[in-house]
Amino acid sequence: MTEIDEILSKCKNQFDYVDEVCEINSLKILESFRKNRVSESHFAPSTGYGYGNSGREVINKVFAKSFGAESALVSSSFVSGTHAISVALFALLRPNQRVLFITGKPYDTLDSILNGDNCCSLKDFEIKHEICDYKKDNLVFYLKKSPEVVYIQKSRGYSFRDSLSILKIKNLIEKIKFLSPESVVLVDNCYGEFVEQFEPTDVGADLVVGSLIKNPGAGIPASGGYILGKRELVSLCEQRFLASGLKDMGASSNNREILMGLFYSPLAVRESLKSGIFASALFEYAGFEVSPRYDDKRYDIVTCIKLENEKNLLKFCESVQKYSPIDSFVIPEPWNMPGYDHKVVMAAGGFVSGSSIELSADAPLKEPFAVWFQGGTNFYLAKKALISSFNEILMPND
Repeated sequence: MTEIDEILSKCKNQFDYVDEVCEINSLKILESFRKNRVSESHFAPSTGYGYGNSGREVINKVFAKSFGAESALVSSSFVSGTHAISVALFALLRPNQRVLFITGKPYDTLDSILNGDNCCSLKDFEIKHEICDYKKDNLVFYLKKSPEVVYIQKSRGYSFRDSLSILKIKNLIEKIKFLSPESVVLVDNCYGEFVEQFEPTDVGADLVVGSLIKNPGAGIPASGGYILGKRELVSLCEQRFLASGLKDMGASSNNREILMGLFYSPLAVRESLKSGIFASALFEYAGFEVSPRYDDKRYDIVTCIKLENEKNLLKFCESVQKYSPIDSFVIPEPWNMPGYDHKVVMAAGGFVSGSSIELSADAPLKEPFAVWFQGGTNFYLAKKALISSFNEILMPND
C-alpha cells in the first residue's frame, strides 16, 4: 500500500459520512421538485417585465421547500453573495438602526457596504453596526441593546475560526430570540449549503442568504444568488431588489440551469467535501497545520492549510490551476483584489468565474501564508491537483 493509499484509508469514515448526508439532501431536493410539479415548461425563458414567469415562480418554491423556508427570492441578477447580503441588509434596516455581527468581522467584501463614504453604504444612511465574537465577548451585553438585525456568518472567510454547525447556529438563535426577541436573525450561508442535512432556516433563522455560484449551483448557473426565509421579510428584500412596491417581476433566461444546479448540488458538495477531507489528511501528513482536520466534522466546503511561506503558497495555487479544466496553462499571479488589504492569489480554472464549488484555491499574501482550498466537483481531479501540489512543495527537485 502506498502512502497515498494509507492517507485515503484514513479518510474512509468521513467519506462514508458525507455520502450519507448527500443521500439525505438529494432525496429532500427531489421531493421538493416533485411536490412543486416541476416540468420542462418551466425551463422556458421570459422577456420584458417577466409577468407570469412560471419558471421563476417554481424556482422560488423549490428553493424554499428545499431549505425549509416560507418563501424565497432566487435570481441570476444577483451578481454575488455579497450583493444578496447587501439587498437583505438595506431591506431590513432604517436610519439609526443597528446590525450586530456576532461571529467576528465579516468578509472583507462587506467593508464598503458597512463603512464606505459616499457610495450608498449603510454608514451613508446612518445605519450603525457593531462586531463581536460570541465565543470571546459578552454577547448578552450586545443583545441587550436590541439590535434590529443579528448577523451570523456560517463559514470562516479568511479567518482561522471554525465554521458553525447547524446545531451551534440553532443554539445561538435560541439565545438571540430569548434576549432580543424582536431582532431579525440573518445567516450568511455561503459555502455551507447541503454540507449537513439541515439548513439555518430549519432551526429558526429568519433570513438566509447565499450565492448560486457556490454550493447550491453545483457549478452550473453562470451567476445568481438567493434570499429565503420568512415570507414578509423576503417580500421586503424583493422590493429592495426590484423597486419599492414591485414584486413578482423579472425576466429570466436560465431557469433550467438554476433548477439543474440545485438538483445536482448535493453531489457537488459531496465531491467538494471529499476533496477537502483528503487535502487535510495529505497536508497534515506532510507536517502542515490544517483546519478542519481530516477526521473533523465539516460545516462548509473550505479547508485552510497554513503553508508557512510565500513560495509554498504559490506552488500550491499553481498546481490547482494546472489541473483545472479551464486555463490550465496559466500561472496564477498575486494582484490587488478589490475589497482586500493585501495582494491575493487565486487559482480557479472553472467554468464559472468565482465559482468556489469548482476546484479553487485562494489566499492573501501575508503570514502565516495560509491557503483556503475550496470546491472540487470531481474528487478524482481534485486529488490529482492536491498530490501534485504536495510533490511540488515537498519534493521540488524530483
